[in-house]
Amino acid sequence: MYNPDTDLLFPERVIPSLRDLRGPGWSALVTRVNAADPASIENLAFILMMVRLDGCASCNADSFRAMHGCTACAKQSLKRFRGSDDDLLALYTAAKSEVEAFLTE
Repeated sequence: MYNPDTDLLFPERVIPSLRDLRGPGWSALVTRVNAADPASIENLAFILMMVRLDGCASCNADSFRAMHGCTACAKQSLKRFRGSDDDLLALYTAAKSEVEAFLTE
């Protein structure tokens, strides 16, 4: 079964739909990232964080997650995340540092 909302990795088009799923810190981050250039470090770091959080690397076309699509998967991952918004922001900051380090190599 093919779902047109399913991509290989977390798609940038899903970012705006995640804004209201957590608290104000998360909402501010999503707003800032969504306003950034698609090739910006902020955008790439957010995508990297979500790829890890959603488990995109282990997703395949026959998986339950893929059948429901990337938007539903990302929303469910954020709702099930047991940490605080500060924990999510720390994951983002770590991903941003990794992207910056990779791009300077």
